[in-house]
Amino acid sequence: MTVETAPTRQPTAVDAIADEYFDAAIALSPNLATYLGIPGHDEDIDDLSPAGFDAHVDLARRTLERLSEVEPTDAIDEVTIAAMRERLGLQLETAGAGWDRAALNNLASPVQGCRDIFDLMPTDTAEQWATIATRMGKVPAALEQLKVTLAESTDRGVVSSRRGVQACIDQCAEFTSPDGYYAGLLAGAKLSDGSPLPEEVAADLRTNVEAAAAAYQSLGEWLEERVLPHAPAADAAGRERYALASRDFLGATVDLEETYQWGQEELARITADMEATAQRIRPGATVAEAIAHLKADPAYQLHGTDELKAWMQGKADEAIAMLHGTHFDIPEPAHRIECLIAPTQTGGIYYTGPSDDFSRPGRMWWSVPKGETEFGTWSELSTVYHEGVPGHHLQVAQAVFQRKLLNKWRRMMCWTSGHGEGWALYAERLMAEFGHMDDPGNRMGMLCMQSLRAARVVLDIGVHCGFEAPAEVGGGEWDYDKAWAFLTAHAFESEGMLRFELDRYLTWPGQAPSYKIGERLWLQLRDEVRAREGNAFSLKDFHARALDLGSVGLDVLRDALLAQ
Repeated sequence: MTVETAPTRQPTAVDAIADEYFDAAIALSPNLATYLGIPGHDEDIDDLSPAGFDAHVDLARRTLERLSEVEPTDAIDEVTIAAMRERLGLQLETAGAGWDRAALNNLASPVQGCRDIFDLMPTDTAEQWATIATRMGKVPAALEQLKVTLAESTDRGVVSSRRGVQACIDQCAEFTSPDGYYAGLLAGAKLSDGSPLPEEVAADLRTNVEAAAAAYQSLGEWLEERVLPHAPAADAAGRERYALASRDFLGATVDLEETYQWGQEELARITADMEATAQRIRPGATVAEAIAHLKADPAYQLHGTDELKAWMQGKADEAIAMLHGTHFDIPEPAHRIECLIAPTQTGGIYYTGPSDDFSRPGRMWWSVPKGETEFGTWSELSTVYHEGVPGHHLQVAQAVFQRKLLNKWRRMMCWTSGHGEGWALYAERLMAEFGHMDDPGNRMGMLCMQSLRAARVVLDIGVHCGFEAPAEVGGGEWDYDKAWAFLTAHAFESEGMLRFELDRYLTWPGQAPSYKIGERLWLQLRDEVRAREGNAFSLKDFHARALDLGSVGLDVLRDALLAQ
């Protein structure tokens, strides 16, 4: 049965609770509404005051109470109940510890959220630009609310690390620099046909953008004066906080000591594979020499972001055409994906899902670092598969398409990093299994990314849990210099990218390892299902059953698949 031919399921009492939670959560978070493509909220911005955070906690608590009063009518209900209890329960645990409102890091805190959301807003018409101007005018109030929340957390002694606070201070300066985001937004503001904005819209946009920029500048100064002096100098989050964060990102409980050891073993396996692949590229070469050879090879080179964007789009479309009808049944609306260059310059690569009606397609974004103009296809092909098909785009779009079977929360809001990022990393490996990474250059690129993901399992768990550092960096207690030496020994990106990556691991505990640990759990689950089903096992069917569940926690995923 494909998603197109699945019968329509009658909504249940459990679905009603999940849908009502979805609607209430959207009402509390206009930013989330925009992210999910839900119309009607784009002029507003999230309430970042203590009361705003309290409202989310109260909603989760009420929803869990309602779930305890209903019985499931089928297996879909059983998964919904299990997934909501797991996700919302962890939300309450995190809030109880105070980390829901104290997070400051270089990638995923409210400091970035108030700026990032504008990337998803359409800019074709004067009306759309007027909506951007209206929302932009509400940024100063939101940042003032954030100050109140952070001040309360700071006074309670719940403060992110000094490195995380400093990262936000630095980004506030970057956003508001003469060549930063806000200046670029005003310089590039025009209609889709290239004509200038109507005078009234342009005036409102300029006024509100300047106010937002001033608010970010003020926030950076306030963080330096009010929060930074109280921020702990140590990067380590500590075992207790890390265990909670790990469960939150994985939707599963893992043995951290065993996983730390496995990470080192997995890294050694990948390193050996890289050394063997280097011989295929250039006999007698070291890994570093093989990579230098690939970087200099014109066959793998792209010049400028226009070429990068066109190549990304071509490879993403090609993957959909190759895999549909053979290894996957891809829903028709998901055959469209847009590849874009992001307006920021952080170096990140990310995916945003389609709107509920697919009028806004799934999108792959590349945030190209400032000044970077040369790109190597050998190092990026696996990333296209990771973000596109069979990675995030297939995973997310298939869930969104499942309106005949799944409630809104399951289709669009439920997201677990270990499931999602684990699947995307598994998708890279899958493409190698299907023979699409046989070119030694492309395989080396995939292995480089695998090496980075394995290295950060070791680094992230080791630093935050206080485990002994590997012998290759001198053993003993982890510190920044050892972390940098370890990362640069096993990752092959630019120094700027790796500095950003290391700050990400040190300021956002538990998230980065969810990719590789998630992949490990996906592979273990596939092997377990294959062993149970024997000759009846179908890889295509396994993938369809798993993806049709949505991005639930990995323990919930395992229980659901093994119960079928």
